[in-house]
Amino acid sequence: MENYFRPELSADTLYGISSIGLAHMGDAVFELLVRTWLCSHGRATGKGLHRAAVQLVCAESQAQRAESILPLLSEEERAVFRRGRNAHVHTVPGHASRAQYSEATALEALLGWLYLQGRLERINELFCKMMEEEAHAS
Repeated sequence: MENYFRPELSADTLYGISSIGLAHMGDAVFELLVRTWLCSHGRATGKGLHRAAVQLVCAESQAQRAESILPLLSEEERAVFRRGRNAHVHTVPGHASRAQYSEATALEALLGWLYLQGRLERINELFCKMMEEEAHAS
């Protein structure tokens, strides 16, 4: 039986997934991490929880957080990030610039790629770095 909580796709299978597919997966990964972070930091209160999650997962926030981890990425991770940034998205939300949306898509593609390899520790390492500033503001 497949374990969809701990996927480990081969390099060939991963290469066959489009950047948009990787970003789709990474979007869910990032959302789950943010929700977990909010709950573990005592911010799990009704409407405020939803607002806080939306604020952290929006394209502008993701783009800013992506910048904080770029120096930590391996060459292979940078290639996936670039691939995600160059993905052809047809619509951009009105509250984000095209550049911000591209950076957010790149971050999501990287997280999706890491998740589908089963590299949960690496995801956590990068997420903790992204959330350092937020943790200090708490």
